[in-house]
Amino acid sequence: MLPDTPVLAFDTSAAHCAAALLLGGTCVKHHQETMARGQVERLVPLLEEVLHTAGVRWADLSAIGVGIGPGNFTGIRVSVSAARGLGLSLGIPVVGVSTLEALALGSTGPAICTVDARKGNYYAQRFENGRATNAPGMFNANELPLTEKTGLVTVIGRAADELAGLVGGQARKPGYPLAEAIAKLAASRMHNRDLAPPAPLYLRAADAAPASSRPPVIAP
Repeated sequence: MLPDTPVLAFDTSAAHCAAALLLGGTCVKHHQETMARGQVERLVPLLEEVLHTAGVRWADLSAIGVGIGPGNFTGIRVSVSAARGLGLSLGIPVVGVSTLEALALGSTGPAICTVDARKGNYYAQRFENGRATNAPGMFNANELPLTEKTGLVTVIGRAADELAGLVGGQARKPGYPLAEAIAKLAASRMHNRDLAPPAPLYLRAADAAPASSRPPVIAP
């Protein structure tokens, strides 16, 4: 059962800054801005704008959902660090949600969800009716983790049309905007007794070149 009190979710795992506010299972506010950089400066002001336009205070929140990737290394660290800090200061649970399971939300039957991993590679994971059936990994187009019902599989995410053609399946758009899906999944999991602090989901080694600015440090 989803909570009646607000759940805030956000994601900066790719070239965007996205946020959504959920109330009683309904998304009352969603906003996403495309941006290649600057998420660390934009994130908190964006969250405050989302709360303000919905008439919600920080103290009203019952939980926070955050995208943990896979995706951009620094972007993921920005969101996860912010979420853990907010959860600690507000005294509310923080739920980490992967981009792949957010893409799968609302899907039926076998599906493969994909995220761009650059250089012709994809982060991908299999799902059945929205539930994961294997661990996420990084693959090229010819190595996608196929389901037993390959001919009926739905591909959701990056290059869905192209990849669906390769596996003999069909492409479909995600059922929800990314931040809204993260909010819905976070709301459904916020009362789990074994809920662990969110941590970045990294499926590849970091690029050799150092970042232009030091990313936030995630406390243990």
